Amino acid sequence: MAAIKVFLVDDSAVMRQTIAYLLKDLPDVELLGSAPNPLIAMRSLQQQRPDVLLLDIEMPGMDGLTFLRQVMAQDPIPTVICSSLSTQGSKVALDALAAGAVSVVAKPKLGLKQFLEESRQELIAALKAAARAHPRLRVQNAPALRQSAGPTTGAMSTPARVASSSGLHAFAVNKPVVIGSSTGGTQALEQILTALPADAPGIAITQHMPEKFTAMYADRMNQACAMQVREARDGDRLERGLVLIAPGGRHLHLRKAAGQYFAVVSDGPPVNRHRPSVDVLFKSVAECAGRDALAIILTGMGDDGARGMKLMHDGGARTIAQNEASCVVFGMPNEAIKLGGVDDILPLDQVARAILQFDARG
Repeated sequence: MAAIKVFLVDDSAVMRQTIAYLLKDLPDVELLGSAPNPLIAMRSLQQQRPDVLLLDIEMPGMDGLTFLRQVMAQDPIPTVICSSLSTQGSKVALDALAAGAVSVVAKPKLGLKQFLEESRQELIAALKAAARAHPRLRVQNAPALRQSAGPTTGAMSTPARVASSSGLHAFAVNKPVVIGSSTGGTQALEQILTALPADAPGIAITQHMPEKFTAMYADRMNQACAMQVREARDGDRLERGLVLIAPGGRHLHLRKAAGQYFAVVSDGPPVNRHRPSVDVLFKSVAECAGRDALAIILTGMGDDGARGMKLMHDGGARTIAQNEASCVVFGMPNEAIKLGGVDDILPLDQVARAILQFDARG
């Protein structure tokens, strides 16, 4: 298999040297070239097309976000954003995901060898995931994500807001919905959550995200959705109309007490190289909710969540995987399917309705 060819755009000479150091001597990743700004990068990209673009977004002159939008409008290249993840950086990174970027990684921490090694592993994983992504899919979805109405016309269309009714939501049974996602998941989640009514069942989500990124993402979703969306806090009760998102860098579990489900936010080692981990959430729900739960696994690279979903499935929970055609990366759903832990495989635009149908069964 040919090495993944990466082109880097970053105005910092130190950062360009650091990235080159992290990627050197890798048999399956090759740094094709680099540029200090988007204008120079444009000329280089006309001569050689990389498999993945690694892009800083906070640069003088033409900023990375403007450059990304131009690339995605002309000849989409799978793009990984390399950001400082400051407050402003995180906001712009969210805009970049909406514009078609595949994922966001934190800029390498300089000075200590272990930090560089951690950065190297995270960066390589992100580049490999991006190389398998379908950037045109992201571009088609992005403009429509904030629409809440309109007919669906196919697997890649944006669903209309699914209306609630007294017949559909007359149940007081507390049945948790849990969702796991990674690469491409931020937009997939947005498509699902913006299609749900304000009284939809409580949802707990583990999306692979850098630390300090999830709170801002949750706030953005809260503004776009009828449901209340927030970053999970230890002890939060999962109730109707509420979406809890696992904080970046911490695991999210659910526990049951007095017929109610509560969030447990904890530290601990990475699971499947991730913290938060989808398997951690799914396994906790398999233990405390049994057949009363619904698990959904969305786009993402790797196998995080597959074993937890199989445990939920074997315990009687309903399980759904996103189909390949609507995934940015089909890795996580495919692994769950191969383990035999999936009841149904659905296109993204049918997931919101499936959540409400599960809820209506009482």
